[in-house]
Amino acid sequence: PEKVREVLQQFDDQSRHQRTRQDKIRLIVQAIIGVWLVTALALHLAEVGLIGLSVIILATSLTGVTDEHAIGKAFTESLPFTALLTVFFSVVAVIIDQQLFSPIIQFVLQASEHAQLSLFYIFNGLLSSISDNVFVGTIYINEAKAAMESGAITLKQYELLAVAINTGTNLPSVATPNGQAAFLFLLTSALAPLIRLSYGRMVWMALPYTLVLTLVGLLCVEFTLAPVTEWFMQMGWIATL
Repeated sequence: PEKVREVLQQFDDQSRHQRTRQDKIRLIVQAIIGVWLVTALALHLAEVGLIGLSVIILATSLTGVTDEHAIGKAFTESLPFTALLTVFFSVVAVIIDQQLFSPIIQFVLQASEHAQLSLFYIFNGLLSSISDNVFVGTIYINEAKAAMESGAITLKQYELLAVAINTGTNLPSVATPNGQAAFLFLLTSALAPLIRLSYGRMVWMALPYTLVLTLVGLLCVEFTLAPVTEWFMQMGWIATL
């Protein structure tokens, strides 16, 4: 929206005028560290926690931040988001411990192999729009893996279900801020009240994307996933385990 752009433009202009040479050097250093972060994650150079720790060490040491109180301010912005993530972790732990998804999994596995793909996509999409998509996807993948290990489904079917689950996790989850961590972080940030961003407004703005992405994803899972996967295997582009 134009009003939102004006607010962001004014803030950017004000920040640029107040920026000193030292501030510019800090931004350059942070950009280099950002490149390191993306490269390290993409190439799996270390465990995720170690990469994150290296980013904190490099960012603080190279920008001259040595006071723990100054470091603590950097985490203030993300505290509401972190609190919500903790709640999501607790919810997922209860779901796994109480096996609350087992009836849904059993219902889906009783369907034909082709119908399982669409059903996993739909159920996963619905729950991913309510809770964090990564957590929901993790539960479904674990349940599908358990079904494969018990002999309820084949390895080939498990691989197709993994794609359907991953697709259902990511596409319909844009319906609400609950589903996408980036949306939730934006909603709980200090920027949200400045641009008058509310939960309902985010849902309304995401509605066109939700409808298009969900329908296109469902059609692809229903009609193209299995045949295209088979074609890729015949061409030698992908291989089963």
